[in-house]
Amino acid sequence: MKLIHDSRKLAPRCKQSIRLVSAGILIAASLLLSPGCSSDKGDKEPTVTVQVAPVEKTTIEHTINTQAILFPRQQAAIVPKISAPVQRFLVKRGSPVNEGQLLAVLENRDLAAAAQDTKGAYDQAQATYETTTAASLPEEIQKAEADAQQAKQALDAQEKVFESRQQLFDQGALPRKELDQSRVDITQARNQYAISKKHLDALLAIGKQQELKAAAGQLESAKGKYMGAAAQLSYSEIRSPINGWITDRPLYPGEMAAAGTPLLTVMDISSVIAKAHIPQSDAAALKVGDPGSMNVPGVEKPIEGKVTVVSPALDPNSTTVEVWFEAKNPKHELKPGTSVQLSLTAETVKDALVVPSTSLLTAPDGTTTVMVAGSDGRAHQTPVKVGIRNGGDVQIVDGVKDSDKVVVNGAYGLPDKTKIKPEAAEAPAEGSKEGSKPAAGAKGEGSDEK
Repeated sequence: MKLIHDSRKLAPRCKQSIRLVSAGILIAASLLLSPGCSSDKGDKEPTVTVQVAPVEKTTIEHTINTQAILFPRQQAAIVPKISAPVQRFLVKRGSPVNEGQLLAVLENRDLAAAAQDTKGAYDQAQATYETTTAASLPEEIQKAEADAQQAKQALDAQEKVFESRQQLFDQGALPRKELDQSRVDITQARNQYAISKKHLDALLAIGKQQELKAAAGQLESAKGKYMGAAAQLSYSEIRSPINGWITDRPLYPGEMAAAGTPLLTVMDISSVIAKAHIPQSDAAALKVGDPGSMNVPGVEKPIEGKVTVVSPALDPNSTTVEVWFEAKNPKHELKPGTSVQLSLTAETVKDALVVPSTSLLTAPDGTTTVMVAGSDGRAHQTPVKVGIRNGGDVQIVDGVKDSDKVVVNGAYGLPDKTKIKPEAAEAPAEGSKEGSKPAAGAKGEGSDEK
């Protein structure tokens, strides 16, 4: 019983001793781990394992990817100018047609009769004009010329008679009465010649022009009426304005074709145009003639083409720029209305300095830097100027050399001049340029914590 009692008294004391020993051990451990007890601070500097990649000198392209809708190269919805029943169609849906080819004929017997009537009036006016210009007027001019010539001869004769009588009168062999009569005759002959000459001049100067003008006016009027009737008749013949294929024919023979309503639709799909709307910043880099390709559902290989239109104005609704991309369609496998994916090459730079996009660090103020793996075994934060971005590649315009290596994984949050252990970056998956897998950089990032 005494022994038991003593052991009960000793138990609390033992527990207290154990607590004191434990506290002493913890204090000693904390002293050992204290920085003040470290004899060599440099040996404890953390080394961060990172993945690096070399700065490559290669060719990089500024590529713009966007969605687009296919349209035919040309399209014509043929609308008749007159309302008339369809007499017959000469084509059907899917038929290839050429420019100027007759596609359909509307009822036109009344128009043909009107054209025939005006054709007769036109022929009659033309005959009258030819008669006027070739017969009537030249005869009048010839008569006036003859009258003027005859009057001139009469005047010359009277002048000679007057001269002879004047000589006889001066010699006293002729009475004054006959001399005066001769003077009257010469005056009359001179007046007659003046009248004939004036008439001839009037025919040559005014009469000819007016008569020809009247005949020409009648001819032009008849011709205009005939051409109008012929045009009305031609409207009954529906012809193709372009080369292409018939894609729509809503009516059947005998049905009424209404003026202003499409009767046939022709599309030229020898080439197709992909129309896309892209941001203004991307459109500023594009120009007519830039190459590209498009991926079409159901078509295995991308189809090559080029940019044909870059709109000079923004779309007021979407504030984007419309761009046309044209591609050949010889097999007619590309259908208008299809949604496609465009890849347009706006710029190509050879011998550009290129780094993976994962190496680029962007500050809140927009400045860009990379961590360059220096020969001293440390990472140096270097400001860079960025150029073209293409998928997982970024062009560096200024800030690095082609002999440098940059940190591609583990650079985020890494202080400048941190000691690093470089490892080669993992190669991207085949067919991908999106950079390497994230490295086990948790170790390096965790080493920065203090």
